[in-house]
Amino acid sequence: MEEKVPIYLKMTLTIKEAAEYSNIGINKIESLLRMPDCPFALYVGTKRLVKRIEFEEFIRKKLVI
Repeated sequence: MEEKVPIYLKMTLTIKEAAEYSNIGINKIESLLRMPDCPFALYVGTKRLVKRIEFEEFIRKKLVI
């Protein structure tokens, strides 16, 4: 049986995982990923992933998103 890595230990998250982890909506995360020079966006081909640590730092520094 394959064991899953807990979200808080993953380097990258899917948009759905990032939404569950942060309690921010999927649409909002998608719009943030489209920002020029988004500090937490990672593209693997056409797949968009969220760099967890950079995402946490981004949220920590913001008062309003």
